[in-house]
Amino acid sequence: MEITGPIIVAIVLAAAFVGFVVYAIVEGQKRKLSAGVEEMIGKEAVVRTTLSPKGTVLAEGELWTAIAEDSTIEAGEEVIITKTAGLTLWVTRKSEEKEQK
Repeated sequence: MEITGPIIVAIVLAAAFVGFVVYAIVEGQKRKLSAGVEEMIGKEAVVRTTLSPKGTVLAEGELWTAIAEDSTIEAGEEVIITKTAGLTLWVTRKSEEKEQK
């Protein structure tokens, strides 16, 4: 049986595809898991109900219970998430965060 050009090309392409799939799987396993409420720290949110000190914020397209770390924060203000406790976010005003840096 003689191996022709098209058969060689098909074998090379199949081997390249298998190599790519193996490489993609290995790289996917190396990647850091980026899920969970811990990933929210440092992100911005918008206050939906006045935080005095507890209320709700819109973060990553979802409503969260939030606690203001300092004073009352009015609805509509932008805040930075500083820590999490269960499903509650601790926040501070965005302008105060910039002043501290």
